Amino acid sequence: AVVSTQSTGGSISLTGNKVTSLSQPSLAQHHHPTPRLNLQYYIGVLYIRTTATPTNNKSNAPPKQQNNKNPMSKKGEVEIKPTLGRPGNNLKMGIVGMPNVGKSSLFNILCKMSIPAENFPFCTIDPNVSRCPVPDERYDWLCKVHKPASEVPAFLHITDIAGLVKGASTGAGLGNNFLSHIQAVDGVFHMIRAFDDTDVVHVEETVDPIRDLDIIHAELILKDIEWVTRAHEAFNKVLRGKAKDKAAQEHDACLTKALELLNAGKHIRFNDWTGKEIEILNELRLLTAKPAIYLVNLSSDDFIRKKNKWLAKIKGWVDEHGGGPIIPLSVAFEKQLLDLPTDADRLNFEKEKGAPSVIPKIAKTGYHHLQLIHFFTAGSDEVRCWTIQKNTKAPQAAGVIHTDFENGFIMAETIAFDDYKECNASEVAAKAAGKFRMEGKGYVVQDGDFMNFKFNAGAGLRGGKKKKKKKECEYKNVYLP
Repeated sequence: AVVSTQSTGGSISLTGNKVTSLSQPSLAQHHHPTPRLNLQYYIGVLYIRTTATPTNNKSNAPPKQQNNKNPMSKKGEVEIKPTLGRPGNNLKMGIVGMPNVGKSSLFNILCKMSIPAENFPFCTIDPNVSRCPVPDERYDWLCKVHKPASEVPAFLHITDIAGLVKGASTGAGLGNNFLSHIQAVDGVFHMIRAFDDTDVVHVEETVDPIRDLDIIHAELILKDIEWVTRAHEAFNKVLRGKAKDKAAQEHDACLTKALELLNAGKHIRFNDWTGKEIEILNELRLLTAKPAIYLVNLSSDDFIRKKNKWLAKIKGWVDEHGGGPIIPLSVAFEKQLLDLPTDADRLNFEKEKGAPSVIPKIAKTGYHHLQLIHFFTAGSDEVRCWTIQKNTKAPQAAGVIHTDFENGFIMAETIAFDDYKECNASEVAAKAAGKFRMEGKGYVVQDGDFMNFKFNAGAGLRGGKKKKKKKECEYKNVYLP
């Protein structure tokens, strides 16, 4: 194939994907300025850009590029502000609430477990930990198209935590142990009882969701006040008699600000913190810094008819205390649905009652509330969701598959899921359509990206004699344990 350059009339001969010859006409003959050819190999296509350099330009500096950002360049990267909470892709949601509100029963339904869920307070003492798959229609479509030997969805890790009672922050009802269990998770499913059942005892003797919300709200704040006060006193003790530098002043101001907020009855997560303040607060792992989702447990009848006398009051309370997602559910309804033998029976039951299950919604909301997303790798061997935190860059995303991929990261080939689906899950068609992109170290991976990684195989070696010539490898949907 012969490609003509637009500015000079010259030609480039191609054999396959290689340049075999390059010719240019006499510049004096055509009176053109000196051409500067820029050849770039991009996803199997040779793009040719010509930039004219005036002959009377005394400077040898190359002309400025206009809107041609190198995907491998660090320039133009947006600084990502840290967020409250532990960084990582193995984060947990904890189910929190008063005793006998349905926490362990919900845990069993979400995780297909059968832990004891008896009708008496503190049936659960030690936390139960498991995981549930996160539903994703995109993942289901990939599995249907590729029919892989192995299917690995995204998972949400969940901890069932014993019930809290009034006075838990001072040790009532083994409260100190239970509050430490909340500290170990990264987000909270706050379970609220809004159903009347004389057979299910309530530790406060009556059903009052607003009172229960006030109790849990107060106990979390009181414990955080204790922890922040202790940290502040220890910090001042270390610096006693010493001059505080700028970093120490910022640390002291941050802890003082946190104490003022907590003493005002507000949660840490609802304040606007700077990046440095967030780093300081993350060291304390405060209870009120964790994202919360409110789950309102209704009776089966109220859930089906979508009415309950407490829902509007609960919504008002949540809005007054900073807001957050509210998901009404019925553990009784979900248990009845789960006990049916087949998926077809469950579907018919949902249609008959006019009320679909909210278990998928709970799992997806919890997953994304932890700022978790996933990218895909897919093929005949395996379709897999790789969980990462939002705003993760390409090298760190590659490291989730294998640390050598991060250490020797060269580039990522990526395509958005919608574009991949439009090309019928064909990488060849996607590349031919120009949908595949080459991204460098600064690329922030998006939810649902389909990814291939190229990395330097020798970069992950530790010790031993280094090879002079390092082999370039490419990850193409091959699972490495």
